[in-house]
Amino acid sequence: MAATDDSDFDFPSDLRAGQEELHQIRAELLDLLKRLPWSVAPLDAVSDTQGWRKLERPASPGWTEDEQAEVEKLRRRELELAVFVTCHRYWSDLTGPDSVRARARLKHVRDGGSGRDRA
Repeated sequence: MAATDDSDFDFPSDLRAGQEELHQIRAELLDLLKRLPWSVAPLDAVSDTQGWRKLERPASPGWTEDEQAEVEKLRRRELELAVFVTCHRYWSDLTGPDSVRARARLKHVRDGGSGRDRA
C-alpha cells in the first residue's frame, strides 16, 4: 500500500476502536492520578527550599487499597491496548514513511465510519 496522503489510510474498525479506548483509558488514568494524594504510601510533609529546586508538599495520607487497585486496573488495560494497537496485523503491510505517517495519523482518528481522517 503506497499512501500518497494521510487520509489514504483505511484503518480496520478494531484498530480504530482499540486506539480510541486507549485514549479513553489514558484520560481516565490521568484524571484519577491528579485526584489522588501525591504519594502511594502515607508520608510526612516535604519541604526543601534550600536546594536548586524548591519542593514543598503537604503530608500524604497515601492511597487506599481500592485506589491502588483502580490505578493498577487502568494501567493493566492501558498496556493491553498499547500492545494490541502497536502489534495489530494492519502494520505488517506498511513499511518506511507510510508506516510512520499511518501510526501518527491513527492517534487522531476517531472510531466509526470508513477509517478516513475524522479528527
